Amino acid sequence: MSDGTAISLQGSYLTPSYEHARVEDAMRAGVITCPPDATLETVARIMAGEHVHSVVVTGLEGDRPWGVISDRDLLASAHDAHDRPASWCASTEVVTVLPGERLERAVELMQEHGVTHLLVGDPKAGPPIGVLSSLDVAGIVAWGRG
Repeated sequence: MSDGTAISLQGSYLTPSYEHARVEDAMRAGVITCPPDATLETVARIMAGEHVHSVVVTGLEGDRPWGVISDRDLLASAHDAHDRPASWCASTEVVTVLPGERLERAVELMQEHGVTHLLVGDPKAGPPIGVLSSLDVAGIVAWGRG
């Protein structure tokens, strides 16, 4: 706080510490998608309405994830939001992690690939079951207890 006041915040006793957390402890269940021909304006409405920072583009290869539009991708293309399709803007690489994977490994994957969102699931077993974002990791760091 700017006035120098300290805040005392407590995490949930159910939240594991970062060192012990798994992807499934931090991820958001469910995947918000759009078709490749959705306009960026539509994608922006989805992000704002759902309070999320990414939307998964599906449909170019069946219902499999084809790309991810992150908030950063949308900002870079905001001037063309009315005219451009989601398939044009989805520049964030699709990187997948298993739900039981250690959260530390997921963070390594984010850093290696330069992304802020990972799809959660086994690509060989079917569609993703959730998304892990850098903000989800921040929640574990902030609230996790040993």
